[in-house]
Amino acid sequence: MKLIFWLIALAPVMGFAQADFAGMGRALSNGNADALGQYFDQNVEISLFDSEDVHARAQAIAVIRQFFTQNAPRGFQVMHQGASKGSDAQYCIGNLSTSTGTYRVYLYAKNSGGKFLLQEVRVDRGG
Repeated sequence: MKLIFWLIALAPVMGFAQADFAGMGRALSNGNADALGQYFDQNVEISLFDSEDVHARAQAIAVIRQFFTQNAPRGFQVMHQGASKGSDAQYCIGNLSTSTGTYRVYLYAKNSGGKFLLQEVRVDRGG
């Protein structure tokens, strides 16, 4: 019994931690910038089409909120996800359906203290 407890307790440290792409996908589907923002690291690279910049968490949430205002989300579908060789970073690629079309979304999360936080959100035309 103690062995099971320790395996569960140490799972995040041992590399079993997973990025919550399901929660991120729900936030994208619902157009909820605040919910997506809870997965942001202190600084996040946001790329919207040809515009790319690194923003502090609060500003990154505002940028995503503005995108959602101009492109009301209707749904998000994960197309592919994976992990780096050392499993300290994970990514997800999906299609975001909006009122203005479908966009390809790339999410890149890195393990920080046993929790995966988004380092980059990239939105490209076409999906």
